[in-house]
Amino acid sequence: MSSLTIYDDQVRTLAHHTDADAIREALAGIGVGFERWAADRVLSEGAGQEEVLQAYAASVDRLKAEHGFVTADVIRMKPDHPERATLRAKFLDEHTHADPEVRFFVEGRGQFVLHPDERVFSLVAEAGDLVFVPAGARHWFDMGERPSFCAIRIFSDPAGWVAAYTGDAVAERYPRLST
Repeated sequence: MSSLTIYDDQVRTLAHHTDADAIREALAGIGVGFERWAADRVLSEGAGQEEVLQAYAASVDRLKAEHGFVTADVIRMKPDHPERATLRAKFLDEHTHADPEVRFFVEGRGQFVLHPDERVFSLVAEAGDLVFVPAGARHWFDMGERPSFCAIRIFSDPAGWVAAYTGDAVAERYPRLST
């Protein structure tokens, strides 16, 4: 189940939501989009990028048209991925992107943590969740120690999706994704 926990700067819980409408409303207040899509396409075991993109082409194409995005790719992580620790560490520190970060979770789950002000918003996104983090938003992403997810990433310029680290150690103080 998707969940959103909002913390203060002392890591005290201010609110916790599991209702999709409450999550959407809380995230909208900080400029982050959240939608529930149907993650209902039958994919073969270990489906590759082309199969996943083909299965969700209509929804991805609609989003591209609405926001001017030009490309999409697929990231799939399994608990036995040989580079899982390195890939996890890459996005655990607070960073921003020049481009919006848009992800649709086809399978599994991941944790987006947003730091818009003195509060921290920790979203555990699950299959069926579309997350739209605006360009410049301070955040980090945790896939967990034993990652298991497949997500479509949609963007207007792959170069704009490169992480620009803030240097703030805030991410170290907040709970990580439990596996």
